Amino acid sequence: MNFLSDRINSLPTSATLAMAAMARELKKQGKDIISLSLGEPDFNTPEFIKDAAIKAVQENYNSYTPVDGYVELKEAVCLKFKRDNELEYTPSQIVVSTGAKQSIANIAQVLLNPGDEVLLPAPYWVSYSAIATLCEAKFVEIPSTIEANFKITPEQLEKAITPKTKMIFFNSPNNPSGSIYTEKEYIALAKVLENHPNIFILSDEIYEHINYGTKHFSFAKIPSMYDRTITVNGVAKAFAMTGWRIGYIGAPEWIAKACTKMQGQITSGANCIAQRATIAALEAPVSNIQYMVKEFLNRRDLVLKLMKEIDGFKLNIPEGAFYVFPDVSFFFGKTIKGHPINNASDFSMLLLQEANVATVTGDAFGAPNCIRISYAASEENLREAIKKIKRVLS
Repeated sequence: MNFLSDRINSLPTSATLAMAAMARELKKQGKDIISLSLGEPDFNTPEFIKDAAIKAVQENYNSYTPVDGYVELKEAVCLKFKRDNELEYTPSQIVVSTGAKQSIANIAQVLLNPGDEVLLPAPYWVSYSAIATLCEAKFVEIPSTIEANFKITPEQLEKAITPKTKMIFFNSPNNPSGSIYTEKEYIALAKVLENHPNIFILSDEIYEHINYGTKHFSFAKIPSMYDRTITVNGVAKAFAMTGWRIGYIGAPEWIAKACTKMQGQITSGANCIAQRATIAALEAPVSNIQYMVKEFLNRRDLVLKLMKEIDGFKLNIPEGAFYVFPDVSFFFGKTIKGHPINNASDFSMLLLQEANVATVTGDAFGAPNCIRISYAASEENLREAIKKIKRVLS
């Protein structure tokens, strides 16, 4: 008999975490697995951030933190939003959480009712659909293609909206595609949303600093959208602080208060030491982390160059984040090394079992023709991984 709740039974396992676990298990068995599945920078956290954390320990920061974050951190977030995004927020509009994932879950929980619809421009991060499902809302995919650089059009958006639409999730730079919406493209999408005043926008900007020339534009900067947009960010990706677990939002004050109320009953305030370290991260000039961005750009170019040498991968040029998202539908219907390839999941498993390279199927991101390859790995590992993939596919 199954005593688990319908809620947990309806929830899929995170595909990225499942693939990472599979890769770890194979490593334990002695296989030389190269994992390109997780979206985790392979850099160490910068020294100036670690120093701030050590100082916080020495100054005896060890008590419960305010549910919505230290006021000094919320002030630093406000300054960051003004400096980097030209967005005006006050500390009462900021909520600090245990990672941007919790920020997103809070927002969904306080805005969505059972039966509401959430629009997800595909491809989208795997947890968006799961978080909507947890809220008993229905997620509606808006598909895109590699030819369109994985971006949706205003016409597609208009067509997807129904009387039940409550939210849309935007993510730029995008995980998994690396695509970036320009100011002009966002303004065109906002024009559609202006005609639907009851739809809220979640703008996930966690990869904002990892971009290669396309200027980042925040959706909340569009005047007609400011009061309906919740801007989500955090320090995991750009500052190599994935395990520190700090995310934050800038939102209309009534939404921020509701998120604080929700968080107060689930986790309370985020880790005290990580919050003090995050103040140092956000107050520092963005130039302090450019060495990582430069290295990601070198790796992107290397991966694209090497993958172009393999027949069957359809590639575009990602403008940000640290992923390539090739269309692999060329291989569907073929049998490779005894493995029938019917979809991207089969293809991803082929690469794991025969090339010892872990990737993630595009099915999990609402793009069933693609796989996600993370280049947040060393150049040596990237070269070796693609060499192994080439060997299997030739």
